[in-house]
This record gives sequence, C-alpha cells and structure tokens, in this order.
Amino acid sequence: MKKIILILTLFIMQSCAGAGNFLQQFSQSESFSSNETNTPTAQLNKTKEILDASSITFPTLTATGYAVVSSQPGQSIEQKRLMAIRAARMAAIRELAEQIHGLKVDSNTTVIDLMVQNDTFRGIVSGVIRGARTVRINPTGSDTYETVLEIDQDMVAYLFRTAQSL
Repeated sequence: MKKIILILTLFIMQSCAGAGNFLQQFSQSESFSSNETNTPTAQLNKTKEILDASSITFPTLTATGYAVVSSQPGQSIEQKRLMAIRAARMAAIRELAEQIHGLKVDSNTTVIDLMVQNDTFRGIVSGVIRGARTVRINPTGSDTYETVLEIDQDMVAYLFRTAQSL
C-alpha cells in the first residue's frame, strides 16, 4: 500500500513538473513543439528509474565489533578467547544489521512538576544478514579482540530489496 501511494505521489509530482515546463515552452514560443524529455512516457521512465532499486548504487558495507576476553564464560583462557572472538563477530553483525535495516528506537520520559523524573530509551535491531565476509580478527591490547566484517555491493542490494518487500 505504501509503495502504491509513493508511486502515485512521484507520478503526480513528475506530471506537474512536466506541465510547468510545457506551459513555459508554450508561452515562450507559442507553438506546440514537443520536447522528448517532457513526454508522459519519459516522465514515467524517470519515475520508474527512481523507484527501481537496481538504479541505486550500493556501497560495500564494513562493520567492526569488539569483545573483552576476561568477561567471557569459559573454563580456560583459550575458551574465553574463542568466546570473545565470537562475541566480537556478533557485535559486528549487529552493526551491519543497523546499517542495512536501521535502528528502531523506543523511548519514554516521565515529567513531574516540570522536572524530568525518568527518561528511558532502547534501540532494537532486527534483520537478516547474509554473505558477511570476515576481513580480519585482531587482538587489540592484552584483553580485547576486534573483528571486522564486510558485505559486498551485490549482497547489500539483495538485502535492501528483501527488506523493502517486507
């Protein structure tokens, strides 16, 4: 339903822009000479190009996640190190999800006697991440791991189109 309203709005805006150009040409030359860029077909093609996701150029997305080794569960330092690497990877995946699908923010503020008593907010990330490639896993300092992930342009375009259809 939202797509239909968006298409109709853009079509009307394009049509109005075309009518304004037509009236300007008519008043200047007082003839009905046709300009190929102002025909209804050309306007429809422009609108279709704007709405078509394939005309959008998508960047390669990169995300970085960090995790502390000492705060991870595990019986040995090796287990904790592996869990930190996994936690850093999940943090990077969450960052990719924020970049692709956005962040939903919920907030609540309580005001009593014109003074803020309680102010809470939370961010919710939800989405599917496919095709994330691990660029590097590095220890940063003595107790922290950094994981860098990347999604190429084609996969970003696919995920964007999938998110639009929901």
